[in-house]
Order: sequence, then C-alpha cells, then structure tokens
Amino acid sequence: MPNCYPPLERDLKRAKTEDANPAIQLFGRRFFKDQTIPEFLIEFLLVATSPKQIEHDSGRVAIDSDACFPELATLREWPEGSPLQYAPKSRLNLKLFSLLGASKLETRHKSHRDHYEELIKGIGERIELAGGINRQDVLKTIENLFLGFQRVGGQRTWCAQSFLPICPEMISGETIWKDAKATRDKVETWQDITDTKGYFQSSQHIFLARGGEALYLQICNALRTPQNEIKSWLEELDCKKEGDKEAVPEKLREALSFGIGSALKDCPSGLGLLAAFIDQGVDKDTQKGTDLDDKGLPRYTKCGWCPEETWKEGYLFAVDLLRICEAGLDPVERLTLMETACAVQVLRSVCAQSARYEEGVDNGGAGPLGYVWAVSDPDGRNTILKRISQRSVNTTLLMIQRALRCTEITENVAEQEKTAQANGNKWTDPYKEADTRYGHKLFQTLAKRLGFMVPRRGPGARFVLTDHLLRYLVLTIVRPGERMTYDSFLDQVFLRFGMALGGRHLTKACEWSGSHPPAALNGDADQWVTDMLEGSGVLVRLSDSCSMVENPLGNGRA
Repeated sequence: MPNCYPPLERDLKRAKTEDANPAIQLFGRRFFKDQTIPEFLIEFLLVATSPKQIEHDSGRVAIDSDACFPELATLREWPEGSPLQYAPKSRLNLKLFSLLGASKLETRHKSHRDHYEELIKGIGERIELAGGINRQDVLKTIENLFLGFQRVGGQRTWCAQSFLPICPEMISGETIWKDAKATRDKVETWQDITDTKGYFQSSQHIFLARGGEALYLQICNALRTPQNEIKSWLEELDCKKEGDKEAVPEKLREALSFGIGSALKDCPSGLGLLAAFIDQGVDKDTQKGTDLDDKGLPRYTKCGWCPEETWKEGYLFAVDLLRICEAGLDPVERLTLMETACAVQVLRSVCAQSARYEEGVDNGGAGPLGYVWAVSDPDGRNTILKRISQRSVNTTLLMIQRALRCTEITENVAEQEKTAQANGNKWTDPYKEADTRYGHKLFQTLAKRLGFMVPRRGPGARFVLTDHLLRYLVLTIVRPGERMTYDSFLDQVFLRFGMALGGRHLTKACEWSGSHPPAALNGDADQWVTDMLEGSGVLVRLSDSCSMVENPLGNGRA
C-alpha cells in the first residue's frame, strides 16, 4: 500500500470513510472527474498563496506567508498525524459585485440583491468623477471588467464561480450557497446569513475537489526528497546538470516560489488594488463572518495527502511550472499553460502510480514512468499510427483498472464489506465509483477535455497533440532561450511525459501494449511532428539529417 505524505492516519478498513475508496487509497485524496482543468490550477494557487500552518500536539508551526512552499526542514520533519492547513479567503463582496448580474435569476436571494445595492452605493460614493462622466457608467465598466475575468462556473450560483487567478486578490475558495436552509429559516438580511454559520458553506470540496491540494502536496513531497535520490532520478531522465537550481531542492523551492509569485504580479497592480477595495473597502464585516472562526481567528481548511512514491512525478511537475513561470509569456497565456501543466500532471501521476501497482505486468521497458502513450497524427491520416495509439489508450485504461484491484486494496475492500455486514449496514461495492469518478474514467474525461484524446464521443479513442499541447511540451522541455536536437527533444518527451511521438519510442509503445511493431512503421512515422514544429516556428533545420528544436521565448524572470 502507498504510504501517505503528510503522514496521516487513514481508516482503510471501514466503508464510507474519506480514504476508503480504492482509487483514493492508490492515488491520494483526491483527483476527481468532475473537477475542471481551470479549477485544478485555481485550487493549487489557493493553497500556495493562502496563510498556512501545521497544528500538532506540541503546538503550531506557522508557515511563512510570503513563501509558496514550506521550508525544507518543515517538509522533512512533518509531525505524525498532522495535515497541512490553509486559510482561503471567500471574497464574497468581489464575487457579488462582479457576478450577480450575470447569474441566473432564481439564484439571486433577496439578501444578495439588497447587499449588492449597498455595495454599488458604497463604491459609487467613493468614486471621484471629472469632466461629466456618469457614475453609473463607471460602476458598470468596473463590473464588466471583473466579469470578464470569470473563468469557470457560469451556470452555478454566483458565489460558487471562480475568477481567472490573474492576481492574488482574485483567488478565492469554494463557497456554496445553502438556499434551502435560508428559505427554511426565513433569513432576509445579508448580516443574518454572514453572521450565522451554515448559509455559506466553504468546506464541502464540491468544485474545488482537492485535486489542486494533491498537486501542491506532490511538489512538497518532491522538495523534501534527499539530494542523492534527486540526482539518481535526473540521471534516469538523462538530465545531469549538477548544482543547477532545478537539481537542488532548496534552490528549486526558492525559484518556484519566486516564479509563482511573479506570475501572479504580472498584471497591472491597479487591478489587484481595485479588487481588494471592492471586497473590503466598503464592507469589512462580510470577510469577518466568512473568513474567521468563532474566536476571530482565520478559518483553516485541512489538506488531504498524496502517495510518497509520487515524488518523481511531483519533481517533474515542479520543473514544468518553473519553466513556464520563467518564460517570457503574456500573463493570460502563462496561466493557461499552468492550467495545462496541472491537467497533464494529473494524467501523468495517475498512470505512473498505476504502473507501480499493476500486478503481473512488467513495465520495465516502458521508460522511467512505467507507461507509454503512443501519440498519433491529429488528422488521423496514418492508419498504422492510429491503430497503435488506439491500442495504447486501451492498455492505459486497463492498467488503471487493474492497479485499483491490486491485492492489498482488494483485501481492504473485502474487510470493509465484512465490517459493514457485521454492523448490519448496507454494503455497496466501491469499485463502480472508483472506476467512474476517480479511476480510468477520470483519465479519459480529463484527457478529452485537454484535447489529448479524440474523439470526444464514440469508439476508437486515440492520443493526439494539439498546437497548444505541442507548445506546452516545447516550453517545458526546452529551457527559455535554449535549443536541443530534434532527437533529444523526442527522447525528453518520452522520458518526462511517457509520450511516444516516433521512431524507437513507438516501438516501445507497441511492446508495452502487447503487440509487435508493424513492418510498415518506418522513419516517416513522425513526419507530422516535424511539420507541426516547423509550423509553430520552433524547428530549425541545420541539414537534411539534423534539426534543432528551440524555445524562442527568453527568460522573463532573469
């Protein structure tokens, strides 16, 4: 069974506990099918930018709020049974001001409408006008400005929606409005619903379903890894730059913390100041009612855990994020690529962990991650590549299913059934939920949302690359302003992501999927890759036999 990080107590023998589900036992708490790609990043940044602490029997360890990640000493000496805690901000006033007007009419409670009018009036009174500008036009312009940063949840109640995390002041936790409870209790005023706990719920993890927390913990898990193990992993990945900041945990921690902080400050500072003013400048009581507990202290949320073995994928994820943060990119494009990094990391970690626990199969020839995703040309014109990729998809999904049924997990499930029957409780086999919400259906759904798997519906699913995914690979494999040979690029795509784009890697994909490489698989199998790279302007042909892949974006964080 996977050991968990942080080292928490888990109840795996009783059904309906947080960690009882087979997929959570294997992958951690938790990657969930219904969490959208933007929400993985939003939750990750929410943990990274919020005040954090570790509470244990001997006291409390406060984590420097200016650093995205705890000190290495803290990560390596984590107290037993103590989860990471963070204090997210709800930012209800900012959401109400920006999103109420675009929400469904039936979700607008009277107290919400009344407080919206108070906010509008209070903000309007503080606006200084010149030259005959209309006050209402200014307010509407500001409202539309923030509405334009709405990123996810357009069909939800206004408070359950999220902004693009363009600055720290616009990153907020999940808040669920309990309309039935408010109707039953006949509450009418904003003060009633914010002073009394329970009308706005912020601990259910319905939309921000812990996936971002798990990704954050994977990086923490990687950073605490001893230097000699990092060195061995880099050698396996054919990356041997000793002393480089990516190879030294302390330097990587500092660089990534700085990179994430800088990425969130790329937008004009006035936007963050305006967001903070709307949220707290007119009404400070709302924040006290939603963000503080009964003692007036920050309301902390407990993180879950990730498997200890996933430090290798966590290290790769940290480097991916660092290279995106350091590239000279437009702020919005950087955030989009960071969203992609989160989604790819979920796919990568689910498969790498499944490869470790799939019984009766030797994944040794599949590369350091233990699996191979055979990628076909986007147009599907090469029928041989198409069939190889389809078989690769099927093998991947089967691997995830089999891993969930490894001996120790099935023994835990059998014990859960026995305990439920002994207590006279109804027993429901957890494997259906494990497969459809956390297992191979999670992988399939997320890969299709990412554009990595087509078609969206119907049979014959296969892996493909979009222009966006190819750009992501170039930016995370080739450092800003540097270049590498085309063959080295293909090797690194295989070693770091498990993707086979051509040549001998496709041969390995066939072997991993249990088939023989077709005789017709020749040196032109990756022609579509060179065409896409050339079309993107990142392929430099030095001769007929040698090409270079370059990252033309200079270091934006020098």
